[in-house]
Amino acid sequence: MNNKRVTMQDIADACGLSRNTVSKVFNGRGAVPASTKELILKKAEDLGYRLPVMTDEKHPANDSKTIALLTANMPVDYHFGTFFVTTFTDQICRAGYTLKMFEISKDELEQKTLPPHFLPDRTAGIVGIELFDPEYLDHICNLGIPTIMIDSPTTSAARLMKCDFISMESYSSVIELVNHLVQKGAGSIGFFGDKEHCGSFSDRWAGLCLAAKDHALPDPTGYSILAPDSFPYGDTDWIYDRLNELKHLPDAYVCANDYLAIHLMYALKQKGLKIPKDIMVAGFDGITQSALADPPLTTVKIPGVEIGRLAADILLNRIKNPGMPFTKTLVATTPVWRSSTGA
Repeated sequence: MNNKRVTMQDIADACGLSRNTVSKVFNGRGAVPASTKELILKKAEDLGYRLPVMTDEKHPANDSKTIALLTANMPVDYHFGTFFVTTFTDQICRAGYTLKMFEISKDELEQKTLPPHFLPDRTAGIVGIELFDPEYLDHICNLGIPTIMIDSPTTSAARLMKCDFISMESYSSVIELVNHLVQKGAGSIGFFGDKEHCGSFSDRWAGLCLAAKDHALPDPTGYSILAPDSFPYGDTDWIYDRLNELKHLPDAYVCANDYLAIHLMYALKQKGLKIPKDIMVAGFDGITQSALADPPLTTVKIPGVEIGRLAADILLNRIKNPGMPFTKTLVATTPVWRSSTGA
C-alpha cells in the first residue's frame, strides 16, 4: 500500500457514491441504507481508511463527555423543539459536555437498531425528542445510559417508567381554549391532528372531549380530522379534501399544534371561509410563525427555552445520581389569545 492519505472522496469515488453519503456513515448524521453502509465500510477497509469506530480502545461511560440527542424527526422552525435544543445544548456545554445529534431512520425504528457511530460506552447521557415508539424507547432505556425524553408515547401511563420524562401541560390549557371558544359563540368544536401521535397530542384531545362534554357540545369526533401523523398534514389540497368529507364543519377547530393550525387555515380559506367570522382556529406551541399567520393565531405557548434548561438539569443530575427514582416533570403552558378566535 502506498503512503497516500485516503480521503472520504476516495472512498466515494471507489463506491460510485457522493462524498455526502460517505460522510453520513462516518459522522452518524442522516439515514443511509444498510447495504450502502456495508459497501462504504468494506471499501474503506480495503483502501486502508482508519475508522475510529474500529478501535479496540475502551472508554467507560463515566469518562465520556458526550450526550446524544436521538430523534425520529429533527425539530425545525415549526416546532417548539428549536428553542429547546439551543438552551439544552448551552446548559450541557457549560457543564463540560458536548452534544451529538442522531436522526433515527425508519428502518432503524422498525428493526430497533441504533444509528451508525452511536457508541454506548462513549455516551454519558441521552435526550430524546420526537421519539414516540414505545418498543424503541424500551430499547434505548435498556442500554443503561442516563436518559430523559421530551414528551412521551401515548401508552406511557400504562408502562413502568425506565427513564426521566419532561413534558408540557396540555390538558388544562386546551380546556381553557374551549372555554374561550364557547364564550366567542362556538357551539361545536373539532380536533385537527393525530390524537395517537404522542402523549401531549393525546392529552389535548382528551381535554377537548372533557370540555365539550362539560359545555354540552356535540361529540368532537364527527367534526375532527384524526388521520395518522404520517399523512400529509402539510399539504393544503389533502386537508381541503378531508374537510369536504365531513358532513358538517364545526364552529371552531382546536389543532394539535401550530404547524397544523396554520395549514388548516390555508385550506379553510381555499374553501372560501373567513377566519374567525365563519370558523375559528386555535393552535398549540406558540411558535414565532403563529403571530405572523393571517389572521394571527390563537395558541398555547410552550416554554421551550425553559424546558431545555430543565431537561439539561435533570439529565445532568441523573448522570451524577443514577440510582435516583425516575421522574416525570410537567411544565406549565400559557394561552395566547389572537385574532383567529376573535380575540
